[in-house]
Amino acid sequence: MQSVLTVDGLYGGYIYRKPVIRNIRFSLGSGEMVGLVGLNGAGKSTTIKHILGLMTPEQGEIRVNGVTLTEDPGLYRGSLAFVPESPELYEELTIREHLELTARVYGLDRSTYETRSKELLARFRMTEKADSFSRHLSKGMRQKVMLMNAFLTEAPLYIIDEPFLGLDPLGIRSLLELMAAFKQKGCSFLVSSHILSTIEKYCDRYVVLDHGEMAASGTLTDIRTQAGLGTDAGLDEIFFRLVGGSGEGGVL
Repeated sequence: MQSVLTVDGLYGGYIYRKPVIRNIRFSLGSGEMVGLVGLNGAGKSTTIKHILGLMTPEQGEIRVNGVTLTEDPGLYRGSLAFVPESPELYEELTIREHLELTARVYGLDRSTYETRSKELLARFRMTEKADSFSRHLSKGMRQKVMLMNAFLTEAPLYIIDEPFLGLDPLGIRSLLELMAAFKQKGCSFLVSSHILSTIEKYCDRYVVLDHGEMAASGTLTDIRTQAGLGTDAGLDEIFFRLVGGSGEGGVL
C-alpha cells in the first residue's frame, strides 16, 4: 500500500531542545483512516501542527505523497486539507464565496467547482444558506462550511481535528458518509477525536499518544494486545487501560 503520509521519528515542540513530542512514528496508506487519540495535552495538536508545516521538527521526517515540505512545498501543501477544531472563516464572505476562494487556491476549473459545491451544499443541507455571510452562521453551520471547503478539494490527505464538535446528528451522519465515500476513492484521513465509540467504527488503525509519546499503535487487535486486553475489549476500554492511570495534563 502506498504511503500518503509518513511520520518517522518525530521530535518537536515550542522550545528548542525541549521536545514535547518524542519519537512519533506512523503512516497512512491510500484509502486508510487512522485515529489519533489521547487525553487533553497528550501531544495531538503538536503532532498535527508539525504535519501541517506550522512547526519545524527538531528531529525526524514527515512526508506527504512522498515529499517533505522542504523538497516540494507546493505538492506537499496541495496534497492535504485541514479542518481545525474551531471554525475559522472570513466574516465578510458568504458560504459560496468561501467555496469559490478554495476552488481558486486549489486550481479547480469552473465545472468541477460547480458540481462539487452543489453536491456538498445539498449533503450538508446548506443550499438555502449559500449566500449568507459567515458572521450570521451558528457554530455548527460554520463547522459545516469548513468541512465543505476541505472536501471540495478532494485532496489525497485529510487531517480533521474533532470533526463532530458542534455538528447536529444529521451533520455527523453526513460527514461520516462522506468520509466513507472518499475512502473508497482512495483518500486518506487522520482524525483526532475524543468520541472513541464513533471512530472505532470507522478507523482502520489508531495512534494512542500519552504525554508526548506513543502508548500504542496499530489496528484495534494490535492495540488490544499492547494493552493486555481480550478480544472483546472496545476502544474506550483499551484507551483507559493504556493512559487512564497516567492522569490529566501534559503537552499540547
